[in-house]
Amino acid sequence: MKERIKGLCKDNGISLNKLEDVLGFGKGYLSKLNNSSPNVSNIKKIADYFGVSLDWIMNGDDEENGFYLNAETAKLAQEMYEDEDMRSLFDMKRNMPPERFKAHMEFMKNLYNQENGNF
Repeated sequence: MKERIKGLCKDNGISLNKLEDVLGFGKGYLSKLNNSSPNVSNIKKIADYFGVSLDWIMNGDDEENGFYLNAETAKLAQEMYEDEDMRSLFDMKRNMPPERFKAHMEFMKNLYNQENGNF
């Protein structure tokens, strides 16, 4: 379980210490996970934070949806992975100040509406 959480942290650019701070856990809580019985409500907080299922965090499996909480999320993630433009948009969202990204989105919405005769 600890390795899955470490992997999620790495994939999302957050340290274990920062995750502990964000979720209100004591220092070192995550490093002790393999040596003690975990508090299920804390593990649920981790699952919710990363958008994965509790089963996946605890057991490494979630047969119905894999890594994701539901089939729609899994489908959207797959579409984004397969579409270079969607990945670029996601990367911009992740790396751009929110107000700047909002301006880009407004521009794209306006352009889309103009092209489709929606004013």
